[in-house]
Amino acid sequence: MDLSYISAPMINQSDLPFRLLVRQYGTTLTYTQMLHPERLLEDKDYLDFHLRDLEIASRLGEGRPVVVQVCGNDPEVVVRGARKVVGLCDAIDLNLGCPQDHAREGHYGGYLLNPSDWPLVTNIVSSLNNSLPIPISTKIRVCTPPHLTLQLAHKLEGAGSKWITLHARSVCARRRRKGAANLDEVRKLMGGVGIPVVSNGNVRCWEDVQKNKEETGAGGIMVGETLLGNPCLFAGVTPDPAQISLEYLSLCAEYPDTVRLEKIKTHIRHFVEFQWYVVQPARLRLAAISLLHSYLAQWLILSSLLTVLENPGIPPSASLSMLANRSRRVRS
Repeated sequence: MDLSYISAPMINQSDLPFRLLVRQYGTTLTYTQMLHPERLLEDKDYLDFHLRDLEIASRLGEGRPVVVQVCGNDPEVVVRGARKVVGLCDAIDLNLGCPQDHAREGHYGGYLLNPSDWPLVTNIVSSLNNSLPIPISTKIRVCTPPHLTLQLAHKLEGAGSKWITLHARSVCARRRRKGAANLDEVRKLMGGVGIPVVSNGNVRCWEDVQKNKEETGAGGIMVGETLLGNPCLFAGVTPDPAQISLEYLSLCAEYPDTVRLEKIKTHIRHFVEFQWYVVQPARLRLAAISLLHSYLAQWLILSSLLTVLENPGIPPSASLSMLANRSRRVRS
């Protein structure tokens, strides 16, 4: 697998159409959202939804490779849940970085970084590694105190993790406004382990991707939030929000029942809002015009998509034609 440019696992936003979209613009590897093994085992609708996503991805050349991320604190349950999807993905990643309250309450993700939990963590990784025929990776945050991060990485490597992604913030630094990622921690990891290290953090534009690689020497760069706003990030361009919305919605229409309408709207909002934060002042006037077009596009396109979703008998070709016609009217 090519770890150069990776789309991060994002809750409810790493849907198949979005993963396909970013693959068209330079992303070399995509992750699914974090999946809960208990639900894969006990919730048929949850399992069917994610299997449908992965089955379609497996039929498409551009849908693979894909990494399925899982969470949990019970080695047996995590392995059993991972087995449900192992034939439809190229690696399993263990989430050891989620900082959200649900992870704290469930005692998984970033709340397993304390040294007292390391025996459990290594047990989970080694159990996955010994039970599954595909690579196992891990995604972590900086430990507290930071010097423990390298010690944990050594243990993960020994347990069978084939690469480590470091989101170079601590669990308490949940939001970007609480400080930049400390890329020095990535560099230290690079010099201390014998497996690839992927750097996650401090990327807002293509120049940041290049700077991150130069500063850390990382084997790859993972991006989440910025990629939501600019799916073309790894291609080094900032797209017109209306056009990229149309491309995404065309994929949604082509692969129905892989993303819910509420999440589709959220993606489009990200595409539009991103313009306000990344364009240079000299381009603000042009961006404003583009935004007006995009807001109009949202209303027109979503109405078309709703029609498609509410009328399952409409074939994908007809829905794509409908979207294309609306697109031409918006741009004219």
